Amino acid sequence: MRILVATAVPVERDAVARALTGADVEVIAAGVGPALAAAATATALAAAPYGLVVSAGIAGGFQPDAPVGSLVVADEITAADLGAETAEGFLPVTELGFGTVTHRPPEALVRDVVGATGARAGAVLTVSTVTGTAARAALLKDRHPTALAEAMEGFGVAEAAALHGVPVLEIRAVSNPVGPRDRAAWRIGDALQALTEGFGKLAPVLESWNTV
Repeated sequence: MRILVATAVPVERDAVARALTGADVEVIAAGVGPALAAAATATALAAAPYGLVVSAGIAGGFQPDAPVGSLVVADEITAADLGAETAEGFLPVTELGFGTVTHRPPEALVRDVVGATGARAGAVLTVSTVTGTAARAALLKDRHPTALAEAMEGFGVAEAAALHGVPVLEIRAVSNPVGPRDRAAWRIGDALQALTEGFGKLAPVLESWNTV
């Protein structure tokens, strides 16, 4: 069975593909945000059989646990802003009686990724609006104490994978701190390089998983 890797934009796709030359892996740029990510992933899964789906790209990291340039692998993929705001605070959609807000990648695969790449394992949050203030970063961390990173596609990719009965993984390279937007502090090039290096180390793990 082939492996599908879904990134948001072409530069992330290319960073992953550089490390996986010759591997039985399809890498796509699915688009920005959970809706496009879900639609493109579901379309790919409907067109061909895959044994694993990986959401990958760069992300904001919660400091100090996920410093800029580090690699993060999700042990849970959580939609952080899917729900309702109430006078008592935020309620996830599950507390409203609908759906799910968290997908959990296979524990053994997460352990293998950590062992092969040195990545930190923790929650990766999916948001529709990127955090831009310290207050918002603190609020998210308070709600999700194990969160290491936030991005915009993982939950959408995971929803599509779940609908097709395919296991999912999320891997992110940290390009900037979660919090106040400071473009001078962004290290996108370094994060893309870390993504390529991480997938280079990950290739044997993916090949082993593909034979299970």
